[in-house]
Amino acid sequence: MSETSTYTVTGMTCGHCVASVTEEVQEIPGVENVEVDLATGAVTVTSAESLDEAAVAAAVEGAGYSLA
Repeated sequence: MSETSTYTVTGMTCGHCVASVTEEVQEIPGVENVEVDLATGAVTVTSAESLDEAAVAAAVEGAGYSLA
């Protein structure tokens, strides 16, 4: 059964930002789907199991942004 978690990312301003965050978060083992809403900064992650928030934060930071 999949787990879905939503995080808020700050600093995204364009489609390139969305693509960067999506690409980095998809690299986390177990991630099945990533949806980013630029307007709200919401990043919804569907994964095979619960994710470590630190791993998500590290991926977001790797893209140049941070969790709110």
